[in-house]
Amino acid sequence: MKKFFCTFLASAVAFGVAACGSESNASSTDNTKVQPVAETKTATDNKSDYTFEQKVAVSFGAVAGANFKKSFDEMKDLDVNFDKALFIKSFTAAINGAEPEFSESDMQAALEEFGRKMQTKQIEKMKAESEKNLKAGEAFLAENAKKDGVKTTESGLQYKIITPGEGESPVAKDTVKVNYRGTLIDGTEFDKSQEPIEFGLDHVIPGWTEGLQLLKKGGKAEFYIPAKLAYGEHSPSPAIPANAVLVFEVELLDIKKASSGKEAASK
Repeated sequence: MKKFFCTFLASAVAFGVAACGSESNASSTDNTKVQPVAETKTATDNKSDYTFEQKVAVSFGAVAGANFKKSFDEMKDLDVNFDKALFIKSFTAAINGAEPEFSESDMQAALEEFGRKMQTKQIEKMKAESEKNLKAGEAFLAENAKKDGVKTTESGLQYKIITPGEGESPVAKDTVKVNYRGTLIDGTEFDKSQEPIEFGLDHVIPGWTEGLQLLKKGGKAEFYIPAKLAYGEHSPSPAIPANAVLVFEVELLDIKKASSGKEAASK
């Protein structure tokens, strides 16, 4: 799961704006006046004429802003109300050396509670999306099974042979070389081989292990892999939603047979 809270605090610490690092527990009063950060004056509007120090300042600002924007966007996505105006006020005050409005212990407690709430919201969102994807996948497979040429194995794997191929099929202990393209059920591509890849057939997701054994060398097929035969709830990539049905077009280019026990012993 994405570590929002750690990312948010890391950004703050990296750029010196985490007020909880202050050594003082004193609160500011209504009489405290904080001057705004002075704007850096440049001799020209041409950014190519910036000094090295100015480029560093611009770079720090851009990186910090981009990091915080990601955090703000995620909070918005999770329907979390966050007062950016107060954040900017506190940010500016801290840069100018003003005392924070709350004690260190109060800020630490607030941030910890916020982290817990964000984590709970993330878990709830992921669970809802996972259940939604599971239902969508089941509906897709039910309709897909009715299409011409699509066959369903006992495990639930669906496949359609595009090119039969010739010769023998691989077994689970063999090494295969393939080209492939992977998409979600809505057609979104999440992966594609740029050149042929080689791997042990028993070292991949169950849907591939089973599916490629249905092909012969030179054959091509489409696999429609249920979540339980793919990654289930534990996606390896943000591009693959939890409990997603995966669609692969795979071409079996070559098979390297596993050595038998006798051959291995003689070597």
